[in-house]
Amino acid sequence: MPISLDEADRIMAGAISKARQLNIKASVAVCDAGGQLIAFKRLDGAFWASGIAAQGKAITSVAFASPSGDIAERADRPPVRAIMAIDGGRMVPGKGAVPILSDGVVEGACGVSGGTGDQDEACALAGVAARS
Repeated sequence: MPISLDEADRIMAGAISKARQLNIKASVAVCDAGGQLIAFKRLDGAFWASGIAAQGKAITSVAFASPSGDIAERADRPPVRAIMAIDGGRMVPGKGAVPILSDGVVEGACGVSGGTGDQDEACALAGVAARS
């Protein structure tokens, strides 16, 4: 089932709450199963490029149905490079995004950028946990 705007807003709120708790200025993106943006917010003071990175991490996570950081180790392999090139270079295989699953089916992803990879991933996980 597609992620509704209300669900995306809850995911955003959970991720932003965690970013504030960690005292990081981050951007948060939620995309659907096709990698298309549903919702996006950039906290005050967040670096402008964090928005691009958050979206790219979310696209990576949904494309490979795994946390974006897991793809970083494989990013230099020909099949992964090919998928990233065919997608037009939008993917960012760095830690900070997690897929949104329902009964094992990928419905989208939440991507965060602005802190360390571990902080970004913690925010994304908090966001997905806030979905329900």
